[in-house]
This record gives sequence, C-alpha cells and structure tokens, in this order.
Amino acid sequence: MKKKIVILGSTGSVGSKTFEIFKKDKKNFKVVLLSTYSNVNKIIKQAKILNVKNIIINNNDAYVRAKKKYKNSKIKLFNEFKVINKLYKSKEIHYAMVSVSGLAGLNPTMLLAKYTKNLAIVNKESLICGWDLIKKNLIKNNTNFVPIDSEHYSIFNLMKGHSYTDIKKIYITASGGPFLNYPKKKFKSIKPKNALKHPNWKMGKKITIDSSTLMNKVFEVIEAKNLFNLSYKKISVLTHPNSYIHAVVQFKNGIIKFLIHEPDMKIPIYNSIYYNLRMKTKDLNLKIINNPLLKKIDENKFPSVKLLKYLPNYNSLYETALISINDFFVYKFLENKISFEKLMKLILKTSNLKEFTRYKKIRPKRIEDIYNLSNYVSFKLSKLSI
Repeated sequence: MKKKIVILGSTGSVGSKTFEIFKKDKKNFKVVLLSTYSNVNKIIKQAKILNVKNIIINNNDAYVRAKKKYKNSKIKLFNEFKVINKLYKSKEIHYAMVSVSGLAGLNPTMLLAKYTKNLAIVNKESLICGWDLIKKNLIKNNTNFVPIDSEHYSIFNLMKGHSYTDIKKIYITASGGPFLNYPKKKFKSIKPKNALKHPNWKMGKKITIDSSTLMNKVFEVIEAKNLFNLSYKKISVLTHPNSYIHAVVQFKNGIIKFLIHEPDMKIPIYNSIYYNLRMKTKDLNLKIINNPLLKKIDENKFPSVKLLKYLPNYNSLYETALISINDFFVYKFLENKISFEKLMKLILKTSNLKEFTRYKKIRPKRIEDIYNLSNYVSFKLSKLSI
C-alpha cells in the first residue's frame, strides 16, 4: 500500500522541492493533500500531475475564484486547514511537510500531529512562538518530528547518539546575505531589489529580506534553543559566505562535529523522507573546506543580533511580538515606505519598547494567545507615524 503524504505550502520554495521528490516516486507514495495561499495555477498543475484530490487555498479571494473556475473538476477545494480533521483518521498519513509561511503555519502544525506519523516542519514562526504547545502535542500523539531548516536538520543529525547534556557549544552558520561585505556607509542606498538578491539561496521575498538583515539568524537561534533545549549562551552564529557548512556541534568530550552539504534544501528534505537512501550529490568541495571563511558577526553592521542578549531562556509570548514587529517593518521596506537602514533601526528600537518586552514574562498557553498577540502588535504598529 502506498504511503499517504501531505504537503502544505506546496507552491513555495521548500514545498515545491518536496513535491518534486514525491513526483519521482509514485510507486511508494501517494500525495493526498496540497495547500497554497494564492498560487492557484501552480497548485492545480501539481494536483493534476499527482492526481491529488484535495487542495486548501487559504486566500479567500483566490479560493472563491478557483471554486468558480474549477466547479466541474474532480479536485475538491477547501479554504481552511480545519478540514484536515474531516479528511483523515488518526495516524493515516505517513509524512506531512509544513512549509506554510508565517504564523499561519502554527494551526496546521498542531492539527497534523494527530494524523501523521512523521511531521516535517520548516515553518520558523511555529517553532519559535509555539514550540511548547507543539512539543506537548507531538508527545501526546506519539508523532515523530523532523526539523527541515538546514541548520537545525544538521544539528539534529549531529546529535544522534548524544544527549543535550553532552553539548558544550553549537554554532549555526549564516551566509551573511547580499550585504556581508557591503560597506555600512552604503546601507542607506540599499533598495528592496538589492536585498532580494541572495547569493546562495532561492527563497520567498520575506525570508530573503530577513537574511539580508540577519534577523533570520536571530530566529534560527531561538529555534535551536527551543528544539535542542539549550540556553542562548551555548549557541553562536558564524558567517560563512558559501553556505556549505551548516552547523558545528562541540561536545564536552572534546569532539567537534561539522555537517556539510551543498546549499540545496532538497538535501535535508530528501533525507527526512528516505533517511539512508542514496541521492545524487556533488563531490566534496575542497576549495571551500580549506578556506571556509568562518567569522563572528559584526554587530555594528547587523544590529539585529543584539536582540539575542535580552531574550528569556524559555518560550514566551515576546517571541510572537518580535516576529510580528519584524514582519510589519519588512513589508514596509518591500513597499518602499522605509529605507534599509531604518528597517533595522525600527526593528531593534520597537522590540525594546516596554509595550512589548513585558511579554517576556508570559508563556503561551493556547494557540489563541499567540494569534491574539500577533494581531494586537500589528494593530499597534499600524498606528505609528513612520
């Protein structure tokens, strides 16, 4: 019997790569559900290729148009993730990928834990804001969890055979984005089109901007702290322009392990599905290994990393405020309403306002706590005069 697969966010970067893997293995797997926010044309093509019967379209306008256009199709269209409760029975799904963008990924992450044996998550926001809730849900439903971000998947692999107490230090790497070697005095002239030119990765606009400010590394450190039960003191970030070394784990017994692979998300995705099955890859790049250019981050150039010094060592609602603040100003930058320099300054300044730092003392107890705070932060920021 073919194993059932769910891919949420199938039209995005990671979702598309996941789709391509299962597209080549129709013998062993059957994709039963796909989702997109609004890319209807692409998801319909995907559904026809793999004969997927169920699709979720989260954007209401796109859903209404698609419902009308494909009313005679055998494909069933839905508008909300809660339909998952009606479509599946306990542990019916073998593998589910959640690559939905933003906090919208938290609800389906919680829902799928009940129905899938293996839950792969690339949604940073869920793992940052709702890890305590997700972890309890995974344990309750006996669901195997696999982080897909290259840095966290690398740590996950390097940790095999070790416990968290064996760790002395973890280093995650950052490409540095397009402005690693860019003079700080020229930051004032940076436009969105410049920030969207990532040197190594093809990603969505939002995460590409986060990479250019290094906010994505702030989020990945929080993620690592959550997933591997570490204090922030045990996690550092090193710039590595080639994105070839993804993580370094230093153990208390003197052993230091590196995990290396080409900057291609298909590698961690493939290995989360097949584990030890061989895939075609390039040979070891000795040129990079002999000169990895690992360096500490210049905090004056990328001030966002300073936020890590003031974060609580437990999951709090402040992380939701931080995510929401960053989202708000990133989209203002993409709309050309603020400069790149102002983007970084506003994120840092706003994140330190008492209005939001008070949430460091409050832990999320329900999904609604996270969504309500995110809406509240967005509302407060919309009233600001920028």
